[in-house]
Amino acid sequence: MKGREVFEYAVLRVVPRVERGESINGGVILYCRARSFLAARVHLDERRLLTLDPGADVEGVRAALRAAECVCEGGDGAGAAAGDDPGRRFRWLIAPRSTVVQPGPVHTGLTADPGGELDRLVRVLVH
Repeated sequence: MKGREVFEYAVLRVVPRVERGESINGGVILYCRARSFLAARVHLDERRLLTLDPGADVEGVRAALRAAECVCEGGDGAGAAAGDDPGRRFRWLIAPRSTVVQPGPVHTGLTADPGGELDRLVRVLVH
């Protein structure tokens, strides 16, 4: 198909009790270098989170997911990553970490519409 570009994405997993390793999907980060596109879409299913851990810090998880969105958006909300290009911000976001919100493995695909693809991935993988 003409006009399609390579993109990379990772699912943001919410792991309320890291020692147990159980998770729910809380969002998707998508990066398309050719289009200079970097964005995250998040959705927290509070009921599912509290099923895994009734004592989960829901507001803390929401804040961590929102922070990923802010890093993608760049600007003042991105903190120390504000001056980095989208590729560096994506690589920082997908670096493995042992926290409540963790990036999953990176996958690739082709798309002519990165924003539309991100919306589709969130519908399929998160909702």
